[in-house]
Amino acid sequence: MTSPLLTVRNLSVTYPGDDGDVRAVRNVSFTLGRERLGIVGESGSGKSTTGRAIMGLVGHPGRIAADELRLGDQDLRGLSEHGFRKLRGKRIAMVLQDPKYSLDPVMSVGQQIAETHRTHLRSNPRDARRAALEMLEAVHIRDPERVYTMYPHQVSGGMGQRVMIAMMLIAGPDILIADEAIMDELVRGRGMGLLLISHNLHLVSSFCDRVLVMYAGQVLETCEAGKLAEAKHPYTRGLLAALPQLGHRRADLPQLQRDPTWMADLV
Repeated sequence: MTSPLLTVRNLSVTYPGDDGDVRAVRNVSFTLGRERLGIVGESGSGKSTTGRAIMGLVGHPGRIAADELRLGDQDLRGLSEHGFRKLRGKRIAMVLQDPKYSLDPVMSVGQQIAETHRTHLRSNPRDARRAALEMLEAVHIRDPERVYTMYPHQVSGGMGQRVMIAMMLIAGPDILIADEAIMDELVRGRGMGLLLISHNLHLVSSFCDRVLVMYAGQVLETCEAGKLAEAKHPYTRGLLAALPQLGHRRADLPQLQRDPTWMADLV
């Protein structure tokens, strides 16, 4: 049996608060192979914090704890920032929802993509530039030569998203963590593992292989994406009921009900 690309067991993220510790992520466990795994839930459910914890991007005073947090054979627990920098981009990458704000405003987008290639693959400037142009074309940007010279403020939001995807994929990572958007053919063609963080249940059900449903920092339910409509947990059923349906008018919007017993094992 092939070993998973990512193993997460009892991952928790805690922040200090005025009234005691706040547990943003509570004992989350899953594995990721060369598949597309969606994480869904409301804002504040712990989806993005889970992704950041895996990337080593939970800043002080946040605390990360896990019984197991492994990227292939690499133990991520206690890894230094220097150690994470070696992994980010090369073995695991993350595309944020507002990518333009993650780009350096004083460098052209092409230079930034090429810099990632040179840093992780030790390429020369000519090869890095050629690879950057090929990657811009791969993410369906027209006229990559022109876009290569543009600065982040000169590209649209959609183009900025594609530029960031190009930057994250150029070094050939095994795993990509994405917030909302990614290009299906790139993930499939490269045989990557994808962790897709999203509010959009329609997107996740049609795009992913499996789905984790998070609430209050924990995973309430795991199911096959194609069978999301058959989910059993009342929280998942509530999320599905709140989805708009074309051609179906509602007098009232359904309200998502929350049961205190869901928190019984979160203490």
